[in-house]
Amino acid sequence: MPKNYVNMMLNTFTASYKRPVYVIEEDRLRSNLKLISDIADEAGVEFILAFKAFAMWKTFPIFREYIKSTTASSLNEALLASREFGRKAHSYSPAYTDHEIEEIARLSSHLTFNSMSQAERLWAKAKKANPELSLGLRVNPEYSEVGTMLYNPCAPGTRFGINHSQLPDTLPEYVDGLHCHCHCESDAEVFERTLKHIEAKFSKWFGQIKWINFGGGHLVTRKGYNTGLFIRLMREFKKRYPHLRIIVEPGSAFGWKTGFLLSHVVDVVEDCGIKTAILDVSFTCHMPDCLEMPYQPEVRDAKQTDLSDTSSPYIYRLGGNSCLSGDFMGNWIFNNELRVGDVVIFEDMLHYTTVKTNMFNGISHPSLAVKHMDGSVEILREYTYEDYRDRMD
Repeated sequence: MPKNYVNMMLNTFTASYKRPVYVIEEDRLRSNLKLISDIADEAGVEFILAFKAFAMWKTFPIFREYIKSTTASSLNEALLASREFGRKAHSYSPAYTDHEIEEIARLSSHLTFNSMSQAERLWAKAKKANPELSLGLRVNPEYSEVGTMLYNPCAPGTRFGINHSQLPDTLPEYVDGLHCHCHCESDAEVFERTLKHIEAKFSKWFGQIKWINFGGGHLVTRKGYNTGLFIRLMREFKKRYPHLRIIVEPGSAFGWKTGFLLSHVVDVVEDCGIKTAILDVSFTCHMPDCLEMPYQPEVRDAKQTDLSDTSSPYIYRLGGNSCLSGDFMGNWIFNNELRVGDVVIFEDMLHYTTVKTNMFNGISHPSLAVKHMDGSVEILREYTYEDYRDRMD
């Protein structure tokens, strides 16, 4: 299919669809999946999809062409793995509840405990529910280069994982693996430095386990990521510990730059010389990382600037349509005056968005759509009042 024709079809859709919508682009998704699959093969590791970052289950038939497993953080995600992905999950939760542990165990191939107390109290019940289940412990490498404390799992006082000093010299016989996670959209160079800390603190137990899970945050699909270094690190690690199965479970890497959020201008207001274009989407409801991280999104055909910029009359702050006073983001220079009905497109809005959205204020929820390889756009889901009402049942 000619690229110009595909682009024309997408442009026609964005101009004609009058509701907010997340659009995932199949060609971009397949490109990420192919790269991840190739890296996994060369490095001798297994990549699995973390639902916490991306769980648009109608795209799972595409994922299954490239990967075999997923990771779940809750009973609902484990059910999604089983019912929609068709495989048992690699499960980890900071705290399993007594009334859910058995069902999660039955839905899982691997299950990691966050603490020794949880493991000692629940391992037998989990194994009884699923004798084939492989159990692990999450450990805290006590080292992380994540700068935003909200996302740093190794910050002082963390509730995640077991310090090396808290592990017994001989692991319980039911423990098959160790799981560590301390990255967030990180580069291979960060992993290289982190790996040294992991080995220094935990290698004495490697001879007692069958697998190690290096968690998420490995942004292998970001432009400029040193895939060669990552592959070398994993090959060398495998030489040192040939008996260990290596698992990596990134979230963002799968959905990175695979789609956008289409929104529309519904009003333009001005106060103290600041013009705000109010949109039919909300940062707090539909792009929460923009306020939490804070993550600065890209806006198509606009350039980010600051309030001191007077180079253009077309500088706008972008505001959401919730009642939260801080539901706005940045300042952008547009090519022309923004008017009611104009389209504003937020790039790279498929990871950590659709999984974190909420219906605060009962605001209309963006639809879900996929742009296929031939350029056609399929609406996967449109949300209605019933979806909002049913959340309150």
